Amino acid sequence: MQGLEVRGLSKRFGGLTVSENIDFDLKPGDRKALIGPNGAGKSTFSNLVTGILPPSSGTIRFDGVDIGRLNEAQRVKRGIAKTFQITTLFRDLTVRENLRLPILERQGRGYSMFRRADGNGETEAEVAALIDQFALEPLADKRVADLAYGQQRLVELALTLALKPRALILDEPAAGVPSSETHLIVQAIEALPPDLAVLIIEHDMDLVFRVAAQIVVLVQGRILTEGTPQEIAANAQVRELYLGGHRHD
Repeated sequence: MQGLEVRGLSKRFGGLTVSENIDFDLKPGDRKALIGPNGAGKSTFSNLVTGILPPSSGTIRFDGVDIGRLNEAQRVKRGIAKTFQITTLFRDLTVRENLRLPILERQGRGYSMFRRADGNGETEAEVAALIDQFALEPLADKRVADLAYGQQRLVELALTLALKPRALILDEPAAGVPSSETHLIVQAIEALPPDLAVLIIEHDMDLVFRVAAQIVVLVQGRILTEGTPQEIAANAQVRELYLGGHRHD
């Protein structure tokens, strides 16, 4: 199978089971969200998939290959990236300079010339394409430290895309972003390549219902249900557990 295939994934810390027998698929082009109450095991699941934590049992395959023994960096090279965990913005550099870094690293050219505005044509074309994709042109030559928080999250997302992932985990992309800037995150997710497999782990239900085609509900380390936003919104058990009784129609 192309994409991510998780079967029977479990994680135990001593006598505490935080992930239990999870089956999960994320195919090219998917837009899935993972939701659940605090302590449901969402972060543990993403850490198992990205290689931060080893599973107690179960398998993780990517494009048909077992990646269970690969570390985090090896999984990034395979094409699995997680935002806001592998990217660190250099606050004193401009947006353009920040975007040049992962491209040069991916090309095996290191950071020796990252400050030069006359990097090679291929690199600069890629930087320009990311700036255009995320509508960062007005900010391109500003220092990251001078940007609003929502704008910084956009730059982090663009940096992750520079790694050319095929599966992308967005770990709470709207966390800390003022509601007046949430639309920037929504627009950025909508601008992601259509063949990219995307998993969004998020507490902001308005954002989830705007960008996800499928929603997976995790409760106490187990998948409770999965469905379209309409199906999840209509599910009385989910509303009671997590959506606070509110409908998202």
